[in-house]
Amino acid sequence: MNIGIYIYDQAEVLDFSGPFEVFSTAKRLGADGLNVFLISENSKPVVARGGFKVLPDYTLQNHPQMDLLVVVGGVHTDEMYKPNILTWLASVEPLTVEIASVCTGVFLLAQAGLIKKLTVTTHWEDIPDLSAQFPDLKVISDQRWVTSGKFTTSGGISAGIDMSLHLVSKHYGKPFAETVARQMEYNWQEESRQ
Repeated sequence: MNIGIYIYDQAEVLDFSGPFEVFSTAKRLGADGLNVFLISENSKPVVARGGFKVLPDYTLQNHPQMDLLVVVGGVHTDEMYKPNILTWLASVEPLTVEIASVCTGVFLLAQAGLIKKLTVTTHWEDIPDLSAQFPDLKVISDQRWVTSGKFTTSGGISAGIDMSLHLVSKHYGKPFAETVARQMEYNWQEESRQ
């Protein structure tokens, strides 16, 4: 199972490092089929929030086929108006089994036209903006993550860890996801309620 995490300048660090930790820990604990990697627009270092520098594994042009794409949040406003990013998202959507977003990553999915009329969530602070910019979405505020078809969206920062553990549970069973959370010494909020 190939899991690509899309990152960009000013991405929220825990939005990508949290899911990366969940999936890489799951692999270390026995989910041998997992292959998790970071994708960015180009091969230059990504400067995430707080100046955290990250080298992506792949670019939009050379990444492997993905089963799961995770689009992270952060300062997303520039990102959601880049035609090449929106075109890329639209082109990979039919080739994936699942797409997830953390925090404001949902804005990119909405701008690319991928989640029309679906139930979604995001960081509590951005819920009014998401509702105003994309009135066709049913934006909910009382859940840490929500699944609509092949799309799972989560609230901000630590909610992405809970969502990722949920995805591990979906594919490998709840006991295994609990083992991953315990290994991380993380108190998994298994239910998606806030």
